[in-house]
Amino acid sequence: MDREDLADLAAFMAVADERSFTRAAAKLGTSQSALSHTVRRLETRLGVRLLTRTTRNVAPTEAGERLIGTLAPAFDSIDAQLVSIGELREKPAGSLRITASEHAATTVLWPVLRRLLPDYPDIHVELSLDSSLTDIVSGRFDAGVRLGEAVAKDMIAVRVSPDLRMAIVGSPAYFDNHPAPRTPQDLAGHQCINLRLLTSGGIYAWELQKEGRELRVRVDGQLAFNNVAMIVRAAEAGFGLGFVMEDQVAAQLEDGRLLRVLEDWCPPFTGYHLYYPSRRQPSAAFTLVVEALRRHR
Repeated sequence: MDREDLADLAAFMAVADERSFTRAAAKLGTSQSALSHTVRRLETRLGVRLLTRTTRNVAPTEAGERLIGTLAPAFDSIDAQLVSIGELREKPAGSLRITASEHAATTVLWPVLRRLLPDYPDIHVELSLDSSLTDIVSGRFDAGVRLGEAVAKDMIAVRVSPDLRMAIVGSPAYFDNHPAPRTPQDLAGHQCINLRLLTSGGIYAWELQKEGRELRVRVDGQLAFNNVAMIVRAAEAGFGLGFVMEDQVAAQLEDGRLLRVLEDWCPPFTGYHLYYPSRRQPSAAFTLVVEALRRHR
C-alpha cells in the first residue's frame, strides 16, 4: 500500500464518520470538491461504490460498511500508537472528547478542568453537552459522564461525584396561598412546573421514594420548560413547585427565596460516573483527567 492509498482510505473514513462531505472536509482541512474527488478515485480503484450520496445525506453502501469494519480497528490501533509515542513528551498532551449532561458538566467536569488545564496547555478537551444516553463508541467520544445507574455494564466506570438528591421547592409567596403538601398525593392539588425531556420529548414524572416505596408522580401546572434553570426561576417567582437537583437551589434554600417540602421523599441516589469502553487504551492525558475527577469527589 502506498501513501496515496492510505490517504484515500483516511478520507473515506472521515466522510463515513461525519456522514457529510462538508463536515469531513472541514475536519480534514480540505475542500469539499477535493474530498469528493478523492473518494471517487478510491471507488474507481476498488471497482465498487462505497458511499450513497443524496442531497441531504451520505451513507455507506454494503461494500462501504465492510470496508469500515476492516479499517476502524486498524485506524484505532494507529491512533493508540500515536498517543503512546506522544506520551514520551515531558507533559501529557492530546485531545479528549467527553459527552455529559449539562448538570454534570457544570458541577463536576468544569470545576476540575478549570483548575487542571492551565498547567497542561497541550491537553485539549471538547465537552459535548447532551442529556441523552450517547453511544460513546459510535460517537467517537473518549468518555461519557452520566448517573451511575445509567452506565452500561460493559463499560469501565469511575465514580466522580458524591451522592445526589432531588428537592421539591416553592417560594414563600406560593405557600402563602397554598398549604404545603404532606404526601405525594397532595401534589395533585398544586401548581407544579414540569420538565420537558430533551431525549424523548415527554414530560418527566417526578421520582419519589420513601422506606422502600417508589412512586412516579405525574404533576400538572401552568408552565413546562426543557431547561432546569427556568424551572428554578419560575419557582422563585411563585408560579408553583419545582423538582430539581438539590445543589441547583442550595443558595435559594439558604437565603429563604425557596422553601423545601416532602424532603423525606427525596433520598440520596448514586452520583455521576465517568465511563469508557473496557478495550480503550488510556492515554497519559486521559488518565490525568480521570484521576483529577476521582480526587474531586
